[in-house]
Amino acid sequence: MTQSHDSHTSRESADVVVLGAGPAGLVLGVLLHTAGIDCVVLERASRTHVQTRARAGFLAPNTVRILERHGLADGLHSSGRRHGTCEFRTEDGRFRLDYGALGNGGHHHVYPQQNLVTDLLTHYLAIGGRIRFHTEAVVVRDADGTQPYVTTREPDGRPARWTARYVAGCDGRHGAARRSLPPGAVRHHQHDHGVTWLGLLAEAPPSLDAVGYAIHARGFAGHMARTQDVTRYYLQWQRGTPADSWSEQRIWDELDARMRAEDHGPLRRGGLLERAVFDLTCDVVEPLRHGSLFLAGDAASLLAPAAAKGANLAVLEAEILAEALTGALVRGDTTGLDTYSDRCLAHIWRAQEFTGWMTRLLHATSDTSDRDDHGAGSFFLAALQRSRLNSLRTSRIHQDWFAENYVGV
Repeated sequence: MTQSHDSHTSRESADVVVLGAGPAGLVLGVLLHTAGIDCVVLERASRTHVQTRARAGFLAPNTVRILERHGLADGLHSSGRRHGTCEFRTEDGRFRLDYGALGNGGHHHVYPQQNLVTDLLTHYLAIGGRIRFHTEAVVVRDADGTQPYVTTREPDGRPARWTARYVAGCDGRHGAARRSLPPGAVRHHQHDHGVTWLGLLAEAPPSLDAVGYAIHARGFAGHMARTQDVTRYYLQWQRGTPADSWSEQRIWDELDARMRAEDHGPLRRGGLLERAVFDLTCDVVEPLRHGSLFLAGDAASLLAPAAAKGANLAVLEAEILAEALTGALVRGDTTGLDTYSDRCLAHIWRAQEFTGWMTRLLHATSDTSDRDDHGAGSFFLAALQRSRLNSLRTSRIHQDWFAENYVGV
């Protein structure tokens, strides 16, 4: 590393500059540092924010294998919970799928993403990894040249420049990596599923020992355990309605109604720790490379949360990119970098396909072009949804397909 200062801009360097301290950026940082590669992670938020922001909590079998392979699974194994059951509640009753015993027999591990990020960050710092918090990446320059660099805004407001041989954009869809792509360098594929969710984090124990998917005439509701004392809920929401427009009492009453608590047992209530409204949209950048700038995690693709694929893809992409960068920087072999985009996109499109299928399974109103006079989905769409659910309830072939894709990446 080199460093110099003048009255205006500090200049620093690393072989790889990683933007973003989420799962993709931290896994990448750990693997690169372990391989002896000079790298730094730049994160615009504080350490406290990074370690407490609530995100997904279902880790797929391949993600667990990656963490185990690199000595990063201790927290997961000590505090995470193995999980392999989901329950569907509909007007025709309820049915359960023991997806851990179907297909290839894969289970999820329930482990909140903030816990995983804390584990990764602790390990990265313990092995001497460099990270700069409160450091905002502004733009990546000269990615198609011989010496790319990242301009940043330091914690004290000063501008800085980080030169690198490679830059890894793991800073999300609105981060500097995506913003720095010149017009025509990549293709942006976008799709809106036409569904909006209200995401809720409740200080309440789980109400059932399974992931709960409730399909109701008033919209979808979901139940996902996070810890013994905290549960994630989702409500299908009217687009454009603020998250705070309903009282806690009204939200719990609506959850009770959609999850048919009168038939299947009451929900365990508690205070709402967090509310967030988000549209179920998705996008893919193709290719995932522009010169020496590579994209991973949400910077590479965004998936609707219906199938919990985002964090799992991020970890997989980070391992693939780490192997490719190690090959280039340690052995002078750029084959991995040349094939990185194609390898990851194959996984991304498969995940997008299943996520789209899952979104249509849970929502009869995902086609916004066909609604009745009351704004609900048409009979045609509702009938298709009911047919999909009946097939999943009765067909072993369908169940095996579901299980394999549900836990796969």
